[in-house]
Amino acid sequence: MGINPEQTDLLTIFLQSLLKLQNVERGSIWVRLNEDYQCILALDEHNQSEGIEGTVISGKQTSIVGWVIENGEMTISRAAEDSRHHSEIEKDFEKKSNIIISFPLVLDTGEVYGALNLIDTTPTSSRMNLDKDYIELLQNIVIVGSIALSRSLAYSEQLKENKKLKTILDRNKNIPRIIGKSPEILKALDKAKTYAKVNYPVLITGESGTGKELFADKIHRLSPISDKPYLIQNCSAIPESLLESELFGHKKGAFTGAVEDRTGLFEAAEGGTVFLDEIGDMPINLQSKILRFLENGEIKMIGSVKSKKAKVRIITATNVDLEAAIARKQFRQDLFYRLNVLPLPVPPLRERKDDIPLLLERFIYSESNSLGVKPKKVSPEAMRLITQYSWKGNVRELLNFARHIIIVTDDEVIKPENLPHYFLNDRPESVSTEQSVSSGTRMKSYREKHKALSEYTWHDLERSYVLDLLEKYKWNISKAARISGLNRSTFNGRLKKMGVSKQFEY
Repeated sequence: MGINPEQTDLLTIFLQSLLKLQNVERGSIWVRLNEDYQCILALDEHNQSEGIEGTVISGKQTSIVGWVIENGEMTISRAAEDSRHHSEIEKDFEKKSNIIISFPLVLDTGEVYGALNLIDTTPTSSRMNLDKDYIELLQNIVIVGSIALSRSLAYSEQLKENKKLKTILDRNKNIPRIIGKSPEILKALDKAKTYAKVNYPVLITGESGTGKELFADKIHRLSPISDKPYLIQNCSAIPESLLESELFGHKKGAFTGAVEDRTGLFEAAEGGTVFLDEIGDMPINLQSKILRFLENGEIKMIGSVKSKKAKVRIITATNVDLEAAIARKQFRQDLFYRLNVLPLPVPPLRERKDDIPLLLERFIYSESNSLGVKPKKVSPEAMRLITQYSWKGNVRELLNFARHIIIVTDDEVIKPENLPHYFLNDRPESVSTEQSVSSGTRMKSYREKHKALSEYTWHDLERSYVLDLLEKYKWNISKAARISGLNRSTFNGRLKKMGVSKQFEY
């Protein structure tokens, strides 16, 4: 039973009030977890029971908590003399429990769902008020509080379910489709469908902008766990220390700025899928922790001494040659073998040229709709040049080109003269002499207009520079901004103004 920060604050105030009423310093709240019992809150003015939170006592073990939950009765226990006391939990404590009062937590239906412990650690005589009437008063307070708590938890669980359902509906409402009819893309799609049936790790490889994230999404949506969480982390977007926190979580006070406990992606995605994009850029120190998680499913939050278990499917993607990175000792070979159980190479756009007209038509249509303008058509001559272009930025570059061309073209038909100058200078060797001569004749006057840099439009110059820079540095925005001499926010602002974006759907 999960609790959110607001409920944690409410529980803390509730338990602290009861501790003051009994003049003791230690207390805990436990809830039923299937056939076991989990501590969801532990307080101790000496901070000895800090590690108790999150602890699970097996239902097969004897414990006061288990007895109270199963019998639905309050009990007063002298810990040292009570065989029900689970003393193992306090083996490292300097102060041991002396007297424990444990109250059942009940639903308004009368069903017991947990237990609340008030603990006196005074070794000689008790500070507790054990008067029968006083204990009865406390029990009534606990009953009222436990019903209020159960309603809060039930409401929270319902909100979680509603949010999960909304996420699924939102994701399925506008599912990005992978468009293509070329043998290369159809082969990749067939592999994705096959891989979706099992939960083994998938390693998606391909150049930047080919749509690797769409294949990861498709694998999850077609899998038996499609109703479970699907969480994404870009491994090159944040520093190593923050990346570890994002993946594994951290405890409050683990480092500067850790003002509260934070659940990591692996734990949050329990039963579902975690997609690690740009895994080839993951720092080598963190790779060992990913390997350990893949081997035994263990998660250790930063600042915690305890490990947890999580079961998730891992999908990774990279545009880095991992075997070359292994040779340079920048990537662990054992991790590569763990991730590469099901390899899925995604072809670059230049190897699936038959798909370019289909993709461009889709992009022009969708982008025009979002702008509220009539979609433009592409002339056969312009389409020939577009198809012959090398598309080093792959599908992402094609999308950004579509956004650009529908803005700068006034006519209803996109013609060769509407294309940016770099289409004219990009002549692949595969183009036949006849095609080259024919295109050259048609475009001679246009090329002549673009011989000098001073005659280019500022937009075309800046856009060409930005795309080349981003492709060179694998769309690492921070690095590209630094090389350009701009700060990241200014660089990002110019990208937005030009309609250049790494995120894309098709």
